[in-house]
Amino acid sequence: MADTEEENLQSQIDEIEALSSIYGDDWCVIDEAARIFCIKVSDSTDDPKWIICLQVILPPEYPISAPPLYQLNAPWLRGQDRTILSDSLEELYLQNIGENILYLWVEKVREFLVEKSQTSDAADQGTSLKSTTEENYVDDDHEILLGAELSYDLFQNSIVSGYMNDSEATKEDIPTIEHGEPISDRRSTFQAHLAHVVNPLQVKAVLNKLYENKKIAAAAHNIYAYRIHSKKTNTFIQDCEDDGETAAGKRLLHLMQILDARDVMVVVSRWYGGILLGPDRFKHINNCARNILVEHNYTNTMEESARHPGKNKHTAKENKKRPDK
Repeated sequence: MADTEEENLQSQIDEIEALSSIYGDDWCVIDEAARIFCIKVSDSTDDPKWIICLQVILPPEYPISAPPLYQLNAPWLRGQDRTILSDSLEELYLQNIGENILYLWVEKVREFLVEKSQTSDAADQGTSLKSTTEENYVDDDHEILLGAELSYDLFQNSIVSGYMNDSEATKEDIPTIEHGEPISDRRSTFQAHLAHVVNPLQVKAVLNKLYENKKIAAAAHNIYAYRIHSKKTNTFIQDCEDDGETAAGKRLLHLMQILDARDVMVVVSRWYGGILLGPDRFKHINNCARNILVEHNYTNTMEESARHPGKNKHTAKENKKRPDK
């Protein structure tokens, strides 16, 4: 065991040295002791139009018996684009199990960006790159910094979809998805969706199922967070996604932590109505999430239990307010 760990560590050191030499200033060490790194990848070195920050954590088992944990940070990377790229990275790992994978991942991200640059309208490129939401401008450097600040907390409790060996479900095991009451304000509409999940494979399955609904897929943002409780270790697997609404995912996850919500995923869709809502949009996102968590009895705090006694978990109307297809 000790020999394997030492071999992994030496392999990681060699890989990091090579990547640092190849990518120069684009390679960043966030926390060397925790083995957290990031690299800024673009479609062009001279005139970049599309940029992604790929953040990774290298677990002690990597590369021999485990993949890196990763996060893709970009203000415009949402929905189908994120799914396609994540699937590509996971497929690359599965094709190269036991080998150093980071260089292949970086070049796959670059290939994705080059292809997007070649097939997208130039005007749309400028808009997509510069807007994280309809209401909040965040430039690329700030977005990368924001991701770096979030990475340690999120990665500590994250497991990449598709690498679960001790899984209680498969990709085909899609949990029932509940739909909450919409909240409307100044022509914007917010609606929460909830599913009981026991591992990240189901999280991905729920997202894919939701995106089959054209109305949900067309939403300006689909913010989500999930918390999965491991009874064996009494720890949580948890993660969140802003989907372009900066910091909304982290706020949603924080709400779920306060409510001690377990084994559940919440997605909040926002359809933008053309009028800026300012901070009110975060209030609506959290209110939607809180309402659906309370309705389905996923709140374990004394405060919420006192407000809604006697509710049974997973016993709400299955097709309530389902978005039109």
